[in-house]
Amino acid sequence: MRPRRDAAPTAPDDRAQAYATLGKARSENFPVAPSFLPRAWRDDLMAVYGYARLVDDIGDGDLAPGGHDAVLLGLDPAAADEPLAMLDALEADLRRVFGGPGGPPHHPLLQALRPVVRAHGLTPEPFLGLIEANRQDQRVARYATYGDLLAYCELSANPVGRLVLSLTGTSTPERIRRSDAVCTALQIVEHVQDVAEDLGRDRIYLPAEDMRRFHVAETDLKAPRAGASVRSLVAYEAQRARDLLDEGTPLVGSVHGRLRLLLAGFVGGGRAALRAVTAAKFDVLPGPPKPTRSGLLREVAAVLRTAPRKG
Repeated sequence: MRPRRDAAPTAPDDRAQAYATLGKARSENFPVAPSFLPRAWRDDLMAVYGYARLVDDIGDGDLAPGGHDAVLLGLDPAAADEPLAMLDALEADLRRVFGGPGGPPHHPLLQALRPVVRAHGLTPEPFLGLIEANRQDQRVARYATYGDLLAYCELSANPVGRLVLSLTGTSTPERIRRSDAVCTALQIVEHVQDVAEDLGRDRIYLPAEDMRRFHVAETDLKAPRAGASVRSLVAYEAQRARDLLDEGTPLVGSVHGRLRLLLAGFVGGGRAALRAVTAAKFDVLPGPPKPTRSGLLREVAAVLRTAPRKG
């Protein structure tokens, strides 16, 4: 990330911590800030990604060892193992981004976010939504209905797409609706891929009503390989994600230029991940099926060919 002129000075260790977080962008299902975008867009997108990744790492207990992030947020290093305390401290630092008390933000990833917020007139709500989703992860480990899961995705996923539209100056009510469909789909795809990993954190994002419908018990999700019932359940949730991607695909055709290619990358990334799940015959229990780079490129090209153009 290019240093911002109005960011507070950071120590080399702080910068290394931030770069390590940003480096996780390479493992996402979709390109976060590909090189074909203008430099300013890439910097802004990576600033938002860095914040979102930090929030998720706090909620998932995936912070780098040593408690350095806790210290950056004004806490004792031991607080790094207390997600709710860390999320509260992060919210306080986020409010400094928006001019709250306590001077400039302390964490380098939020220091990088502040000029982006100012340049684009962003509001706190989408950033707060991501924090609230991770608070919910500490308190809610099971979802009774698909509607409950969609409400969670409204906090955990949809704010990211809305921020992308705001950063590129293309936000309209119709685009927000399509973006929400894509982002919710991508969140469900991730839940489908990560059933075993989530269960290791005592979380299940497969709605309980669907598990009953397909006669799947929690013990079935702990098996080394998925049985027929689990595969049917995963296929059902994958189709839901596919339908949402179809609903959101017209978003790609509503914009032009390099933004069109970026959004096609998001949709194509979701489709490629679903194709990988299908190729694994919906057995996600040994580990998350991942798309190949060639598979991703094929799906992106297909989205660009088929997304209806508007305007």
